[in-house]
Amino acid sequence: MALLFYLIIYQYKIHNITIFDMQLEKATNKEIKLRIGLSGASGFGKTYSALLLAYGLTNDWTKIAVIDTENSSSNLYSHLGGFNILSLSPPYSPENYINAIKSCENASMEVIIIDTITHEWKGVGGCLDLHRKEGGRFRDWHKIGVLHESFINAVQMSTCQVITTVRRKQEYIIDKNQQGRLEVRKFGTKEETRNGWEYEMTLNFELVNEQHFVRATKDRTGLFLNRPEFIISKTTGRVLRHWVETGKEMTETLLEPIKNIG
Repeated sequence: MALLFYLIIYQYKIHNITIFDMQLEKATNKEIKLRIGLSGASGFGKTYSALLLAYGLTNDWTKIAVIDTENSSSNLYSHLGGFNILSLSPPYSPENYINAIKSCENASMEVIIIDTITHEWKGVGGCLDLHRKEGGRFRDWHKIGVLHESFINAVQMSTCQVITTVRRKQEYIIDKNQQGRLEVRKFGTKEETRNGWEYEMTLNFELVNEQHFVRATKDRTGLFLNRPEFIISKTTGRVLRHWVETGKEMTETLLEPIKNIG
C-alpha cells in the first residue's frame, strides 16, 4: 500500500502537478469585485444612477466605461465627467457583449456599466432571436443557454466592478373579479432578461418611480437592508467602496445621505 502511494506521488510529480499545494486563507472582501444591478422602467433614471454610483466607486470619471446599447444615449450625461462610451450595435449577441467587456478590461477601466443587458436577451441578435433562428424548439434552448451562461461568466469573472442596467415591464394577469367576470389586472413589474439575473448580483436595486428612488431587492453587503427607499448618489458608491476596502460599514454620519425618505 505504501509503495502504491509513493508511485502515485511520483506519477503526479513527473507531470509537474503538486497535490499538496492547497492552502487555507483568511476570509477577506478586499479582493471583491462588486456586481450591481439596476432595474427600472423607462425614464426612472437607470443610466444616471449607474454613473453616479460608478463615480463614487472609483472617484475618477476616466476609469468608467459605459457599454451603451441605447443609441449612445449615455452622451446625454457627458456633463457629469469624462467617462468613456463603447457603443454596442446589433447584433446584441452574448459574444458581442463579452467582447465589449474584454475591450473595457484591456483599456484598464475600473468600473464597467452595461447599459442595458435587456438587449442581450430580447434584442436583435440576442438570445430570444438566436433561439428563433435555431428553430424555436425546446431542445434548441440548450445551445442558447450555453451562450447566455458565457455572458454571465464574463460579468462574474471581470477584473472590473460591473454595474448592469435592465428594463422592467408591467405584467398583467387575467383573473375573475368579485362579480365572477374575467378581467385584466396589473401584476407588478418584471425584469426584461432571463429569470434570475438578480441572483448573479452582489447587490440589486430596483428604481421604483420617476423621482429615481430605489430599494434593494438583494444585498449581500448588508449595507442597504431594511433601509427606506432612497436616491442613489455618488455617496452611495463611496459607501460601497469603503465596505470593499475595509469590510466595515461607514459611520451613521456618512450613511445619512442614503437615508432619503420620499
